[in-house]
Formats: sequence, C-alpha cells, structure tokens
Amino acid sequence: MEYSLLGPSGIRVSRICLGTATFGVAPAAADATRLVHAALDRGINFVDTANSYGHLAHFDRPGAPPSAAREPAEELVGRALRGRRDEVVLATKAGEPVGPGAGDRGLSRRHLFRQLEASLRRLRTDHVDLYYAHHPDPDTPLDQTLRAFDDMVRQGKVRHAALSTYPAWQLTHALWIGSDLRLDPPVCAQVRYNLVDRAVEREIVPAAQRFGLSLVAFSPLSGGLLAGEDAASREYAGERRWGGKGYSARQREAAGRLSALAREWGRPPERLALAWLLARPGVASAIVGPETPAELDASVAAAGLALTPEQVAALDAIGESGRDLVEPVRRSAR
Repeated sequence: MEYSLLGPSGIRVSRICLGTATFGVAPAAADATRLVHAALDRGINFVDTANSYGHLAHFDRPGAPPSAAREPAEELVGRALRGRRDEVVLATKAGEPVGPGAGDRGLSRRHLFRQLEASLRRLRTDHVDLYYAHHPDPDTPLDQTLRAFDDMVRQGKVRHAALSTYPAWQLTHALWIGSDLRLDPPVCAQVRYNLVDRAVEREIVPAAQRFGLSLVAFSPLSGGLLAGEDAASREYAGERRWGGKGYSARQREAAGRLSALAREWGRPPERLALAWLLARPGVASAIVGPETPAELDASVAAAGLALTPEQVAALDAIGESGRDLVEPVRRSAR
C-alpha cells in the first residue's frame, strides 16, 4: 500500500480509504468487523464514517434490515477498531440531518459539539483524527463553524478539521477566515471525483493546490457505473448509490468505452478507473465502499497499478466530457 501526506497535517494516509456509509446495510453488521480488519491487514490506515451513516431510513435497500433495527455505522466502526484504534486515521462528519428536530442538523456550534460527543461515544475513542463539515450550512456563519472546530482541536478531541462537498469559493473563504482569526485550518477537502465527473477540475483542484489542501475523493466509480458493463447497463431510480441514481446515455457510453479499453488492456475497468483517479493532481486518497474482502482486494490492487502515459491519455479522452455529465452534489433539505 502506498501513502500520501494529508495536506499540511503531517499525517500519511493510505491511497485507499475505507468508506462505511452502508455499514449495517451492506456489509451486514456481522461482517463489518471482518471487513475493517481486512482493510487494516492490507495496509489501509484511513477509515471514513459519519454520524448519519448506516442507520437512517434513506440508507434502506431491498434485503437489508429495517432502519430501526440497524446500528449506526459509527457503532460498528468503534466495535471493529477495539484494540486497533492506534492503527487508524479516523475521520467522521457532522452536518447532515440525524433526526426530525429543527436542531438535528447543520453546523452550528451547539450542534457540532453535541454531535462530536455522540460520535466519540459510538466510536469508543477520545478523539477523531479528522472532523468534517459534511456539507455547507447556509444558516450558520462560516466563522462560527471554524471557531468550533478550532476549539475542538485545542481540547484534543479533534486532531484536524476538514470540509466536504464545499465549492472552491467557500474553501478559499474558510482558509482566509482561518488565517485572519488564527484558527487551526482545514487540511483536506472531500469531493465527488471520478472519470465521468470531473467538475472539481474547474476550480476546486486549482484552489486546493494553491492553498496546500489535499483532496479525498468519494464515489470513485460513480456509484458502480465504472465497475463494468453489467453495472453500467443497470437502470436505477432514486438519489443514492444503493437505491441508485439514474445514469444518462452519455454516462453509460463513457462506461462502455472504459470497458472496451479494459478488455483491450486485460485489466478490470474498476481498477483502471481507480488508478486513473489516484494519479490525478492533489488526490491523496479515494474512498471505496467494498462489501467483501474480495472487493477490497480489487481496490488495493488499483492503488498499486501504474498506468503508462498512453493509458492515462486514453482514459482522459473518455472522461474529458465528464466535467458536465453529473449534477452537483445534492444538499440536505432544511
């Protein structure tokens, strides 16, 4: 496994990050510990979760236990890391709705501190290494959120702050505020980035490089679209990967071109898509959501795959129209 520096933090994280959004759904709770241990044993030292993952109704899928019977993903991660916490750079998030109340969402100081304490209890730890603002919150001044993060860092409960799904202008604004107020700065930005969704290359990638932020990419296979022709030809409805988001004809065409190259080169398409992403400027790590150790192994293999300049150029040609293929990340209703 290869490792990258995470912004100015001095922390080295594995190029593959274990995502846990569907823990308790797929893999089932009984298999989550096995998957986490498999990741650690393969050199993955980066685990990503959130206070909203796993147990809420919008994670339902056919065959999964009902939401009321599922434990939060953080609970499953905390249990899996018992005795191995020091091996992991542990990231969690707050900001998405976690209940029906008006105060059960957002990035206010009050909500963030309450959610951090709840996350620490579920994760069975006294600190997290990264604490993300899950989405921008138009109802809370950005300086209030950043001051709260800074206080958490000073208390030792958070090692570093981070931002997720923020546009470039807000990332830049956050860094300016932090510099002006002498606050501990965010060290990375989590972004949607894959071969057919390259919108971040317009402004976020240049901004991150200019200010020394690392990028952590989610949806590296576009919710399964880039995992091969079987996945690419499925019809989906809804907004989530496991419920599925509808793919356009252009997206399916791009996936088909990837599959054709994969056959020509004798490589699985998902491995090529992931290797391409990890070679992009500024990308420190890619979040994957395997359901089995075998799927995990495929991601680990992709991290070690060195593409030739000709292969990179061919993959770039597939994805060059991807900047306009996918809608921006949907924000939680308020």
